[in-house]
Amino acid sequence: MARPLLPIIMVGACLWINTVAFSAVPSRARTLQNRGASSTRLRSKTDDENEKELRSVDSRRSVLLRTASATSSLLLATVALPSTPANAGIDPSALMALPVEGDATGAASRLKQIGSVNGPRPEDSKDIAFEKLPSGASYRDYREGKGDAEVGPGSKVAAEMTIRCRSFATADEPGGVKYFSTKGDTEFNELAWTVGSGEFPPELEECMIGMHKGGVRRIELPSTVVFAAKKNGQLPLPSEKNKDGKRRFENLFKTDATLLFEILVTRIK
Repeated sequence: MARPLLPIIMVGACLWINTVAFSAVPSRARTLQNRGASSTRLRSKTDDENEKELRSVDSRRSVLLRTASATSSLLLATVALPSTPANAGIDPSALMALPVEGDATGAASRLKQIGSVNGPRPEDSKDIAFEKLPSGASYRDYREGKGDAEVGPGSKVAAEMTIRCRSFATADEPGGVKYFSTKGDTEFNELAWTVGSGEFPPELEECMIGMHKGGVRRIELPSTVVFAAKKNGQLPLPSEKNKDGKRRFENLFKTDATLLFEILVTRIK
């Protein structure tokens, strides 16, 4: 039975119970009327007997009315009780690991897995100074990560990545507005490459050396490095649907082109 119909049914039941209570036992007036139609029987009884019978009628009627009132209160209290969802013995959290219907490429399933494993953690808010390298790039750790595998030359790496334009900082985004993110510009919310293959700026990969799975670093590449990376085709580009990102990327090279990379390592091989 659908839950919204339950209150209507309960209220109807209460009204029916009270109707039955009022009609089940005749009132004093109805009793006297009935007796008037049977005068012979009334004459055969004394006034005391008549009064005793009327008191008995009133007593039974009172008991029925009290019972009906208590039953109605109980039914109404049942309607007012808060409802809890019926899970039929199924743990809803276990359903998160199931494949998404119609997800032929596995992209939606992969996004759910990444979201459940790589969510924010308390240690992400630690204030740690940037470490500057001879190349001019600098980085700071937000999360150390875990596991024995670490990023090094020749490592096959997958990572979530957000790239911000430092010269376009705003009050809401003091690190700079983003022109690219794996969440919005890629299918699987990650980029995969081999360190040293030339797909990314070597200064960026240098700042990633030593990272572990689940580790988070913020890496800053100076304008001179970014210009060289653009010339060599080593910068991730926004997707066609990311109109704002494309506009910001084009305007970036008309001013200070310093970029801020936020990287979370998801796989190392």
